[in-house]
This record gives sequence, C-alpha cells and structure tokens, in this order.
Amino acid sequence: MSLDLAVYQPDFPHNTGTLIRLSACLGLTLHVIHPAGFAITPSNLAKGGLDYVDQAAIRQHDSFQQFDAWRKDESRRLVLLTTKSSKSAYEAEYKSGDILLLGRESAGVPQAVADLCELKVRIPMRPGLRSINVALAGGMIVGEAMRQIGRFTELS
Repeated sequence: MSLDLAVYQPDFPHNTGTLIRLSACLGLTLHVIHPAGFAITPSNLAKGGLDYVDQAAIRQHDSFQQFDAWRKDESRRLVLLTTKSSKSAYEAEYKSGDILLLGRESAGVPQAVADLCELKVRIPMRPGLRSINVALAGGMIVGEAMRQIGRFTELS
C-alpha cells in the first residue's frame, strides 16, 4: 500500500499546485478535499504545478465525510500535520498506507476532523513563529515518511 497526501479545503491554488508537483515527482496520490477556495483547473494550478499537473494522480472528494468514508473502507491511517500537536513529526513512526493530511492555509482543520486522525504531528520550529507554508510542510514530512517506509528505494 502506498503513502498518500491529502489537502483539506485548500485556499490557494499555488500551494495545491506545488503539492501536485511533489506528488507527481514522488509517485503519490494527492487527495483534494472540497470545497476548495478556487476551481481545480489546470490554469489555476499552473503556477505551482507547472507541467506536472497532467502527470499527477489527483483524487477529488466532494466533502471530508466522503473522503473519510473512502479511507476507512481502505483501512488507511490518517496522519494530521498540525501546529497544535505536541508530538514531533520526526519522532513519529509512519507506515505504508498512511495518508498525510494538510489543513487549510487559513485555518487548519476543524476540531472534529482532527479528532478523527489517528496520529497528529508537528514540525518543530523556533518559538513565537506560527507555521511553515503548507506545501513546504507537506514536502518535509512526505520526505520523512517515505524515508522511514523505504519508498525512496523504489524511485530511480
């Protein structure tokens, strides 16, 4: 089973485009959980996604409830990247099949969504700073998760 990345109700097309590019390059599926703050079109995603949009595996879900039902049917663990966790993303153990969930750039995820996540992790950073850009944060933790589960050996 593979590692996937999911973005909850994204606000900005350039970040989603960047996550699409990351997903295409690393062979991940990107799940976009609607409603998004913009139309998911090639032109909107072009700035961050460049010409990688057509090469990416993108799965769109009409709502979090639809996404959550799908992932439970697939027996997939949901890992939330959040500034509200006390657990370092670098102390966590990732598993094949995990879905790394990124929240909205403007608001993260609602508490009800966070409560459904089996693991919540944060990126350690200097005190007093709010957060790292969502696409950068996703890239950092995708890299750590792929390293742990041996996915980089599959890429050439």
